Amino acid sequence: MSESPGIAVSSGSAPPTEAAPRLHPPAAPKPLAAQRVLPLLRPGRWIITAVVLVLVAQIVHGLVTNPFYQWDRFSYWFLRPTILDGLLITLEVTLYSAALGLLGGVLLALARLSPSPVLRAVSWGYTWLFRSVPLIVVLLFLYNFSALYRTLSIGVPFGPAFFTFDESRLATDMAVAVIGLSLNEAAYASEVVRGGILSVDQGQHEAASALGLPKRYQFAKIVFPQALRSITPNYVNQLIGLIKGTSLVFYVSLLDLFGSVQSMGSSYPGDIVPLLLVATVWYLILTSVVSVIQFYVERHYSRGALRTLPLTPLQKLRTGLGDLRARVRKETAI
Repeated sequence: MSESPGIAVSSGSAPPTEAAPRLHPPAAPKPLAAQRVLPLLRPGRWIITAVVLVLVAQIVHGLVTNPFYQWDRFSYWFLRPTILDGLLITLEVTLYSAALGLLGGVLLALARLSPSPVLRAVSWGYTWLFRSVPLIVVLLFLYNFSALYRTLSIGVPFGPAFFTFDESRLATDMAVAVIGLSLNEAAYASEVVRGGILSVDQGQHEAASALGLPKRYQFAKIVFPQALRSITPNYVNQLIGLIKGTSLVFYVSLLDLFGSVQSMGSSYPGDIVPLLLVATVWYLILTSVVSVIQFYVERHYSRGALRTLPLTPLQKLRTGLGDLRARVRKETAI
């Protein structure tokens, strides 16, 4: 057997191989303190934020520079005695109507949850009626109530009367406004209260009954305080609506905040826009105060239900400033 010329074969020796590359030891990792985690870029969020800021800046610029708003006249009317008197009437009507409406709502809710079919039917019918009829219709109907019943009497049903009252003397403008708003508010408050009571765990009712507590004590000390966590935010929404709803009492000849603004606008037609801005700002102030009160009431009734109470605005500000200082220190250290 012959071998091919030009090819040398040597037995017992490995075939020639390429030189192996030199391996360098891996670089030592950076300490954890020197490593930075880059946040995920979100260009869409930045674009939307920029657009919103531009729009807000344009609205503020328009409010400040547009002479049509007449801010000098706004400052003139804002604290005028006529406006403040109307604001006081608005507060009085709101306070009385909110208290009576909540009381009526609690009674209607208890009647709706009662085992008595008569009480349930009456409560349901009342709620259905006043949630269906517009508030302005209720106020106008009460304002003209004396046309239907000139006198009101107290006595034996379908029998003789012991006391008789002149309805026109009792139905003052303030009384008509408060009664109308209270009747309307009670219908909505009853559903808010009923929903709050139903939100309480059934085990709480059973535990209270097992202890042999009276029904009145169970409701006042155990059920209702827990239901307030659910009732508070919903009823505050109703209260804010009630504050704005007081503007309708102008139609029953009661000069509240809106009525005073409307009256002054008729006397000074050139100041209609600044007067409307005055009413708007006062309503914003009232609803903002109610919202702050709502926060602290909800925070109070959150004790025992949450492990950590929500931070107050001042605490949030302090926490945010502390986080900002820590971030600045970390950036400068790196």
